[in-house]
Amino acid sequence: MPGRAAVCAAGGGAGRRPGSAHWTGTASDHAQARIRFLGTELQSAHSELDFVSKALAKAAEQFALAQAHLVYALDDAKSAKLNVAPDGRITWDKEPTSANYAGAGAETTAIAISNRITAALNEADHADQEISARLNHLATNASNGLGLDAAMVAKDQAAETAREQIPAKGTDPASVKKWWDGLTDTEQQKFIHDNPDQVGNLDDVPAVARDQANRLNLTRSQADLRKQLSDLDKSEPLSVTGTPYGATESPDHIVWKAERDALQGKLKGIQAIQDRLDKSVTEQDPRPFLLGLDAAAPGGRAILALNDPDTADHVATFVPGTESKLADVGGTMDKAKEMYRSAIDASPGSKVSTIAYVNYTAPQSARPSFTQPVPDAAYEGYAKDAEQNLYNFQSGLRATHQGSPSHNTIIRHSYGSTVVGYAMRDKGLPVDTVVFAGSPGVGVDKAGGLNVDLAKGTKMDPSKVYAVLGGDDSITDWTPDPFAPDNYNPRSDDYHLRFGRDPMNPAFGAQHLPSQNTDHDHYWNKGTPSWKRFGQVIAGRPVA
Repeated sequence: MPGRAAVCAAGGGAGRRPGSAHWTGTASDHAQARIRFLGTELQSAHSELDFVSKALAKAAEQFALAQAHLVYALDDAKSAKLNVAPDGRITWDKEPTSANYAGAGAETTAIAISNRITAALNEADHADQEISARLNHLATNASNGLGLDAAMVAKDQAAETAREQIPAKGTDPASVKKWWDGLTDTEQQKFIHDNPDQVGNLDDVPAVARDQANRLNLTRSQADLRKQLSDLDKSEPLSVTGTPYGATESPDHIVWKAERDALQGKLKGIQAIQDRLDKSVTEQDPRPFLLGLDAAAPGGRAILALNDPDTADHVATFVPGTESKLADVGGTMDKAKEMYRSAIDASPGSKVSTIAYVNYTAPQSARPSFTQPVPDAAYEGYAKDAEQNLYNFQSGLRATHQGSPSHNTIIRHSYGSTVVGYAMRDKGLPVDTVVFAGSPGVGVDKAGGLNVDLAKGTKMDPSKVYAVLGGDDSITDWTPDPFAPDNYNPRSDDYHLRFGRDPMNPAFGAQHLPSQNTDHDHYWNKGTPSWKRFGQVIAGRPVA
């Protein structure tokens, strides 16, 4: 059998079994393993090339859109008799008797078109940077062999998938910012128009984009609420029912009416926001930015800023207290407006942004009553539930701010001070200054117990913590520590309110702002001592 022996020797001990057409043995096993491995490499290479194809397609789409924006701007310039030089300079004929006279409003038109040209070029530059980074990564994979590695392909696929998915609300600020900044302008606009409710309420997305998304969200929410109200009106139950004591309102009608009142309240709040967005912009009433809107949440939620906080020198967030909800957002916006006016009065020339933050489920009853002997505001659960959202929002303000860090203040009123105090105690808030107005306690016994950065152990400087209590504010009378003895002395260092030591107590360590005889709801009235001091604090000026 010399022929068979030669075959076995040449095959390293492998050969064909009698009656078999298959190659078997050690060499066969190695060859088949290598073929399978090669197949995996080829599949990986195919996937990487597919990523390249998608990147080039997105680049073409983005560049075409930027080019279209540029062409439209140049066409409008030509129609307005403006001449655009290759370097972007715009000139025009200023002689009224000339056939090419551009008109009295030429300068204003030229500025607007120049801004559009700049925006189109920036759009193309942004796309170029993002696409180049992606192609460079894929080219590196191809040159060093990593593009043949299934693990690398899986990682690239995960990154591609992540680009196409909106991060969940509550995702850490760095990850959200990296996701948003990694999108081309076209991709960003697609997310805004397709998912305005998600993008508009996602912390760490720039204020301009959130505002654009939430304006769409506002219109859609208003239409949805109107439909819900219309459907509810068609199903009104019997309003009166008989009892042994006579006719009375039926339980079903009471529930129906409460639901209807809630819908009408949310519509009222949305209209108040729309009115503010439609208002003419002046120095005293700057451009509003709608940073959050959730009409479906209990009571409804909204966040509205005056001026862009991402470019402001000084940013203040106002957190209202008990009974705050979407229906009453108008009053909260008015307080934010007064703080804005006070701040620019204290620091002329500075860019200020003040924010009305109606973004938590607030307690809706403050005082005991016959039907509710223990009011909602007596419970700390509302504050604890609000901690994470407030932390995410404040962290987002830091993450999206452009240029040098802004001076950030958080001003909280009534139960809102408990919300902020708990958030600073348990999460830490990245702010420079805090103000408590009419507070029932903030969860800590000393100003120095408030955290700025919990991870680093950074505490609030007590000299940057302010408290104010008006002479006619009775909150300390109806929010004392429920376990305190009847003869508890309010002037004692140990005197506590329901949620901790009174911030006005000297032992707390806060700086006191004057208020004269202000009552619980009017610290923001122009002309009051607190109105003036709020502006000084927000602007980082000495309080005098």
